[in-house]
Amino acid sequence: MAIFHTLYQEVISFLGIGNLLELYRTGNYSSLLTLNGILWVISPVIPFLLLIEVARALIYKRFKIEDYKIPFLIFVLNRFISRFISIAAIAFCIGVFEKIAPFQTTFTWYWFIYGYVVWEFAHFIYHYLGHKVRIFWCLHSTHHAPVAMNLSVTYAHFFLEAPYADVIRTSICILAGVNPPMLFLIMFIDGTWGAFIHVGENILPDGRMGFLNRIILTPSYHRVHHAKNPEYMDTNFCNLLNIWDKVFGTFQPEKKEVSIQYGITREMDPGNLLDVYFGELYCLWKDIRRAPGIVNKLLYIVMPPGWSHTGDHKTAKVVKKAYREEMSAAAV
Repeated sequence: MAIFHTLYQEVISFLGIGNLLELYRTGNYSSLLTLNGILWVISPVIPFLLLIEVARALIYKRFKIEDYKIPFLIFVLNRFISRFISIAAIAFCIGVFEKIAPFQTTFTWYWFIYGYVVWEFAHFIYHYLGHKVRIFWCLHSTHHAPVAMNLSVTYAHFFLEAPYADVIRTSICILAGVNPPMLFLIMFIDGTWGAFIHVGENILPDGRMGFLNRIILTPSYHRVHHAKNPEYMDTNFCNLLNIWDKVFGTFQPEKKEVSIQYGITREMDPGNLLDVYFGELYCLWKDIRRAPGIVNKLLYIVMPPGWSHTGDHKTAKVVKKAYREEMSAAAV
């Protein structure tokens, strides 16, 4: 019976309905008027949207098990090996950096706007490094490996990515004076939206979402981010507000004439859990072994993916430049 109880708890946890079930059991619904109560109501939205997405795919005979298999296996794997690491990382950063922050914000609407802009900057930094530093890409690539976009991709992450991401984001926010309670609220909002923007065409065929496409980063922009098309590579690093992508020149709208190709540029088997989860680390290890000298070995760790000690670089910057030159030549 213990295994069934464990499975039941895992399902409840995945659906995010544990607190709502407790409210129903006790009959005390007054807490729904509090901030925590509102968050409890919002928590099940993404998991249930995922179930609707799968159901619609089945009804319209567009369901492919390979589109969901690997993210599901990664979710199960991560539940066992990284359940508390990220929480510990956040607590550690708050304890270290809150003491030396030059000032502290309060929980007010104007400081909330400030806090969200700072959080988005911190998210941009983490995400940018995840694409531009080889060792970080080895962790982040698991999230980009799926060759179809759907809500299950939200759960496809290497188990160490969340801790390193939260160390960067939490450290920047706390040093910038964002108080912890407000930071946790921002994290919740950002996490919910960050999950939603992975919604697939089975629910939202046009991810631009009308006028919102001019204001925030919609699923359309995030689909571009997950594309391996040369003109789309390494763009749209923000999560909700596109301010920092525009500041740093990485903002890229979806082009109607360019069909998105999902996945990563390395030849791989997207249906192989080991390749999706450890493939980039294995490739990095092979490059390090072949590289002459300690300097080149270290450079493979910190330089962008595609960098080579031979000078035959295949980084996103090089690939994009070659593609643009090819398009310009073809247009002449």
